[in-house]
Amino acid sequence: MKIGVVGCGALGSYYGAKLGYSGQEVHFLLRSDYDAVRRKGVQVQSPEGDFRFQPKCAKTPEDIGICDLVLIGLKTTANDQFERLLPPLVGPATAVLTLQNGLGNETQLARSFGEEKILGGLCFVCLNRVEPGVIQHMAHGAIVMGEYNRWPEPRTHDIASLIRNSGVPCKVTDNLESAHWEKLIWNIPFNGLGVAGAAGYDATVSGNVPAGTNLGPCLTTEKLLADSRWEQLVRELMMEVIAAANALGLKLSASAADKQIARTRNMGAYTASTLVDYERGQPLELETLFLEPLRQAQKAGVPTPRLSALCQVLQQLNPK
Repeated sequence: MKIGVVGCGALGSYYGAKLGYSGQEVHFLLRSDYDAVRRKGVQVQSPEGDFRFQPKCAKTPEDIGICDLVLIGLKTTANDQFERLLPPLVGPATAVLTLQNGLGNETQLARSFGEEKILGGLCFVCLNRVEPGVIQHMAHGAIVMGEYNRWPEPRTHDIASLIRNSGVPCKVTDNLESAHWEKLIWNIPFNGLGVAGAAGYDATVSGNVPAGTNLGPCLTTEKLLADSRWEQLVRELMMEVIAAANALGLKLSASAADKQIARTRNMGAYTASTLVDYERGQPLELETLFLEPLRQAQKAGVPTPRLSALCQVLQQLNPK
């Protein structure tokens, strides 16, 4: 398969390198990391075994051309670049698989390229890009993928098999929207509270100014779960997300909160991606990760006082 990777940060580089290392033809669309990756390839440091892969490197999508599969690892704050970056890569038979966070990404892509081309994937993985072309993989890595607004097609299972053959666990879901909300159970509290706490807000996440209770410069998942106040808020946010999903007919179990927290304790001191963006002064993925879920919860008539307060805080903190 000819695979194009758009958005070669930690996520896109890791999965692209895994696919390339397994023998697929993988092209990276690169900007700032172009020279480093062209010289040294992508180096993955992992408890599962370090490896290096040399992708085909390009600075423009025209240099890559039509692909069989396009993997999108862009931050959702760059979704306005879809119309510029993707058309040269997408032909009549191309599958477009977005691995981005939150809600609404598939809808935006479908408007431009047609629903029949669009798939979504949820990545359950702990990664960081530690320097250009160097990815640190700490734990996990599974992908849950499905079709946008359709039952899984044969090509969906073919792509999942391709991913599994690269050493990445991959399952196909027949309800992509439900899978998105299941991941939001983790993403909303750990990404959002990590930023709120690092900025000096206390565990109530309320008010318009920092409350002065700063638990440290970096609220990793470990720190959030080590303090009873923050853990309680994690649980309350999770239950709001579950209630919203159920009101939308997606039938998520309340026990999912306990499972997510137990799984997170095993991660150790992991820094969620939104906190990494905040510390680097980069825009936060507010729209897809927080604001769209809030809008859908409100439309479904579900009270979400914690999520509403968190969104208010994050909007104030978002780098302009």
